[in-house]
Amino acid sequence: MNTTLSVLIVASIAVSGCATVRESRVNPFNWFGGSSSEPVAQATGSGGANPLIPEKRGSFFRPDDTEEVYPGWPVGTIDELLIERRPGGAIIRVTGIADRAGPFDVRLTEDAAQSGPSTLAYTLRALQSAGPRNAGVNARKVTAALWLTEQELAGIQEIRVTGASNALVTRR
Repeated sequence: MNTTLSVLIVASIAVSGCATVRESRVNPFNWFGGSSSEPVAQATGSGGANPLIPEKRGSFFRPDDTEEVYPGWPVGTIDELLIERRPGGAIIRVTGIADRAGPFDVRLTEDAAQSGPSTLAYTLRALQSAGPRNAGVNARKVTAALWLTEQELAGIQEIRVTGASNALVTRR
């Protein structure tokens, strides 16, 4: 016990002495050197864009110019359409009931054919596996939401969401 205590006292005195000698290599504060400020080179060609976002979105297997086509089917029945006002815009929340149990990857896709200058039209779509049709409503219920800014809502008087068998419309 006495030897351990004496070794700790001698080691602490030796290390504390290193703090007074600034150029000592034993001093742990000198191991990496001091810090200094350096200017950062600006990226050229990106126009001040975020360097974490790649400039090209394509890859070898998926070229840049092809748009991803969502393979979802329209949900059977649109049950609820809510527009929730928030600072800076609104959230469109849609609840639907699918034809089969187990729908997934639910999305609100824009219907360009039905949209107009004062109307936004969407279709509630989901990927649906070959599940049973006689499952309960809760097993088939899906919800999707979409954020729209005030700029996107400017001049819009009607929002329409369609499914396979019905459509719900809300007006201002």
